[in-house]
Amino acid sequence: MDYQAIIDKYYPEEDALRRLLLKHSRQVADRALHICDNHRELPVDRQFLEEAAMLHDIGVFRCDAPSICCHGTELYIKHGAIGGEILRAEGFPRHARVAERHTGTGLPGYEPETLEEQIICYADKFYSKSTPDHIRTVLETAQSLEKFGPEGVKKFLAWAEQFE
Repeated sequence: MDYQAIIDKYYPEEDALRRLLLKHSRQVADRALHICDNHRELPVDRQFLEEAAMLHDIGVFRCDAPSICCHGTELYIKHGAIGGEILRAEGFPRHARVAERHTGTGLPGYEPETLEEQIICYADKFYSKSTPDHIRTVLETAQSLEKFGPEGVKKFLAWAEQFE
């Protein structure tokens, strides 16, 4: 699969949003690959992990989040579902599941299930598109998840134990 071709199709212009998407996605992919390489005992599809990490935020362009150069009409919380629709239409249902399941530590009915989904969801939490040069610590990330309730924090900390 050529994930770059899909990015080029939906982000054809060399603009701030494309640069931000590529930077963030690369950060998430690199962290996910690091986890994969350091945990060879985990049965993870490394190539899929990189592809899915690079595409997990493909739907952000349809969302209204001007602070991160997104000038669409949908609520930002929908970017994962939108990405899932895009990736299914492109013929990549497995990648679509990752896009749908990476928001927070999973939205109701869309919790990460496979190891790849969990790793990408976990890796994504360390990088914010609004502060792309900052890498959160485990503690900062857990604190950022507190506003969504204790279950998400608990899930994140369990992933930290498993993946770090």
